[in-house]
Amino acid sequence: MPQEEASPVRAIVLNGRACELPPPGTPAAALEELGLEPGARGVAVAVDGEVVPRAEWESLELSEGSRVEVLSAMQGG
Repeated sequence: MPQEEASPVRAIVLNGRACELPPPGTPAAALEELGLEPGARGVAVAVDGEVVPRAEWESLELSEGSRVEVLSAMQGG
């Protein structure tokens, strides 16, 4: 039986909008899609309602349809 090839892109929901990421489709790639540096301070990432530790942003592979929320702290009042 032939193996299925991996999809060239991964469809996710990023901050409420449909988005496609190139493989492997990590939280770090989602940050780049938003124009944020993966090492930026004051940034948090949640996948399907669970906060993802910064140490996993480069290695966690998102599933097709994952809901990713990226939050960044803003100064001011």
